[in-house]
Amino acid sequence: MAQGKKLVIVESPTKMRSIQGYLGDGYEVLSSVGHIRDLADKKDIPAADKQAYGKYSIDVDNDFDPYYVVSDRKTKTVAELKRALKTADELLLATDEDREGEAIAWHLLETLKPKVPVKRMVFHEITKDAIQAAVGNTRELDTDLVDAQETRRILDRLYGWDVSPVLWYKVKTGLSAGRVQSAATRMIVERERERMAFVSADYWDVEALASSASGFRVRLVRVDGGQLARGTDFDDTGKLKKAVVVLDEKKAAALALAVDAAGIGTVSKVEAKPGTRSPYAPFTTSTMQQEAGRKLSMSAKQAMSVAQRLYEKGYITYMRTDSTALSTQAVQAARSQAVALYGDSAVPLKPRVYKSKSKNAQEAHEAIRPSGETFRTPSSVSSDLDREEFRLYDLIWKRTVASQMADAKYETTTVTIAVDAAGQNAEFTASGTVYTFKGFLEAYEEGRDEKRNSQDTSDEQSLPAVAVGDELRMTEAEAKGHRTTPKPRYTEASLVKALEEHGIGRPSTFASIIGTVIDRGYATKRGQALVPTWLAFSVVRLLEEHFADLIDYDFTAALEDDLDAIARGEQKRVEWLRSFYYGSESQVGLRHVVDNLGEIDARALNSTRITDTATLRFGKYGPYLEVVDPAAPDEKPRIVNVPEDLAPDELTAEKAQELIDAPVAGDRVLGVNPENGKVIVVKDGRFGPYVQENDPVSDDAAVDEATGEVVDKPKPKRGAKKDAAPKPRTGSLFRSMSVDTIDLDTALQLLSLPRVVGTDPESGDEITAQNGRYGPYLKKGTDSRSLDSESQIFDVTLEQALEIYKQPKYGAGARRASSALAEFEADPVSGKPIRIRDGRFGAYVTDGETNVTIPRGQKPEDITFEIAVQMLADKRAKGPAPKRGAAAKKAPAKKAPAKKPAAKKAPAKKAAATTQTDPDKAAARSAAAKKAAATRAANAAAKRAE
Repeated sequence: MAQGKKLVIVESPTKMRSIQGYLGDGYEVLSSVGHIRDLADKKDIPAADKQAYGKYSIDVDNDFDPYYVVSDRKTKTVAELKRALKTADELLLATDEDREGEAIAWHLLETLKPKVPVKRMVFHEITKDAIQAAVGNTRELDTDLVDAQETRRILDRLYGWDVSPVLWYKVKTGLSAGRVQSAATRMIVERERERMAFVSADYWDVEALASSASGFRVRLVRVDGGQLARGTDFDDTGKLKKAVVVLDEKKAAALALAVDAAGIGTVSKVEAKPGTRSPYAPFTTSTMQQEAGRKLSMSAKQAMSVAQRLYEKGYITYMRTDSTALSTQAVQAARSQAVALYGDSAVPLKPRVYKSKSKNAQEAHEAIRPSGETFRTPSSVSSDLDREEFRLYDLIWKRTVASQMADAKYETTTVTIAVDAAGQNAEFTASGTVYTFKGFLEAYEEGRDEKRNSQDTSDEQSLPAVAVGDELRMTEAEAKGHRTTPKPRYTEASLVKALEEHGIGRPSTFASIIGTVIDRGYATKRGQALVPTWLAFSVVRLLEEHFADLIDYDFTAALEDDLDAIARGEQKRVEWLRSFYYGSESQVGLRHVVDNLGEIDARALNSTRITDTATLRFGKYGPYLEVVDPAAPDEKPRIVNVPEDLAPDELTAEKAQELIDAPVAGDRVLGVNPENGKVIVVKDGRFGPYVQENDPVSDDAAVDEATGEVVDKPKPKRGAKKDAAPKPRTGSLFRSMSVDTIDLDTALQLLSLPRVVGTDPESGDEITAQNGRYGPYLKKGTDSRSLDSESQIFDVTLEQALEIYKQPKYGAGARRASSALAEFEADPVSGKPIRIRDGRFGAYVTDGETNVTIPRGQKPEDITFEIAVQMLADKRAKGPAPKRGAAAKKAPAKKAPAKKPAAKKAPAKKAAATTQTDPDKAAARSAAAKKAAATRAANAAAKRAE
């Protein structure tokens, strides 16, 4: 870098490229790729500091001093930044203008220790004007924001590292607890508990067709002056909350017949009410996540990822904000665009002003909106954005423009019709809404979450002009039955809304929180709904019983308010942490709670009573029913598997009995293997159904004639250990097979796998067909090829197998395995060209050092250079995934067997075995090396020919 340049550091490679183009040659823009350091792992703390920092990487006795280290994957980045800083005459820290961005800037300052002037450069959109204005309007680092971020980080470490181990010991290893994550999980579980306790109520009404010149649907609302029951008239126990008329099926059917018999109704009332609807405020982070979920079916995480790309490309303003305010220029841009598209009447005389609820003035950005002083229409940018980016930009653009448009005006007309139904006065109503001026609805209408008892809401319809006294024909009367419904499960959108309403967490963290809840197995998605698992029930029960204060909604919300106060400089970090950890007059400290937990009954914690004889328990492999025989309560309870896709509220007493009474499919005898006389049985195991070859049934065992279940003799009492018996042969059922229908011949075929297809005449290698984790495949030496279906395992011939091996291993047609689907410029971090390749498990992005699989639903052609750079950066930030059996694979490469990490009991035998097979291995490696060299030569020749 030339002498005299100014060094600008941002946290994203994509931002780096965009900003470099706006600042010109006098600036060098580099990226930190997120945080460069964090709290140390225990193994990274020197021995001298272990006593003070060893437990949390925080010295809780010395003002909660954190021990930070530069992560291994960031040493190269830090070295590059230090080299660039040596020749710079000024440092501009241009990370995001929020707590996290301020903390990144502070860590950069602490690590780089610059000797040149340092300035804080902030902006909320990446446009040329905004970036150049930010350079001329810098500020100092905001240490209050840094303190708030550091307090949150320390708080989460103390909370997680003290509470999570309790979950490991009492529920399941690998679980985690967190102040916002646990509260969110509790919300999901509580909603399911409400659904489980809910008692539905049935009620009936009558619908009919009323017509004069045209027809419209009407619904019965009153009988002899009494209000007809609706879903909202019942409580959650199925009881009425007020006095109303409840029709059963018989009465409703009789009324319908009487209405049809009458044939005529008289209009008794026509009521017209005018109304207005105002537009919605521009997007905050929370409302954007909610609408992206409702309208675009995006998860909160996906919405934030797409918004991040739009921001870094310069299409929208900063996407982490609690503010609904728009700048003067943005208001004018929205109004101008509304007038240009919808006419002068589309906007009110005065611009609309939206007030933010955020107390944090120093964190207040604008609302999320299209960037620039003139908004680009969605159609003008469609060719520059991928599909998801375009859909979200279109949503943000519409919401922003609509926020400055005029109110919508409408008129709702309600018609009441009286019918003499066999001496009963039956009153029907119908409503219709007509918009006299659509206003902002021309541009945008907000989506809606699922609501309870929606069956009581009539569809909007156009009503003909009628007057009081008019007689209308009444036909097609029909009795309609309804049932009350429980509260709907949370979706990601409605959970985000609930968290915000409770003041729990911050919108910028909602996406990662919901992602953690799902990743930890606390909830699964059924469509858009979040369904809690039984694991979540156990975790929440433990937290409620032993950490009640920490999981309390008001307490969690108060923590957020306190962090906000620290960010505003109104509270001190150390004083607040001391109160949280050690306690104070107003609260019990975390340490006191953990030190006084007392006994926790893990068995009771993981149990939910379903019936008098059936208890749902959560074990190592998931949920199951433990069923006690009332006639023999002291005998060992029977275990009944619970289907994984059965939601907790669906496990009613009736469903539990259905599972208990279901015929036993496991251990069903299929027959005898004619080759060895062993018994073939089919089992339904924890990891799926399979067949097994057992020794012949002894005289002390029997087979239940009704179910085919093998009933073993009682196990002998514990005594001296016996030699381990050889494991029986097993074979997993194909996905197309069922434990109820599989026969002996098919079972024998499964047990015979892998099947030898034949021998390759050229190499002499044996070709086998088998089923694996990723589906059916052929194997020849170390070379494997996928098959199209499981049936091919038994049907594929040698000729067909040889033809499959002639085809390229990856991709389609004649494309070479080494060819790339797309190629881009060099990655800014590794300096190597980025390519999209087609692998065994799908397309992936690579720079030769880091590989990232392209997510499902996203096509390789949708990946741009910027997206690829971000994907690689995100993958590097996560660090390398631990390899299965890495220690075992690495050990043989060492020269001295005695130094293997995983020591065997008889290393001498292992060494001898290795020596005996070395010539074979060497020959195999030699053949593989020759084959690889031939392939490279062929590829090079083909490339030259092109």
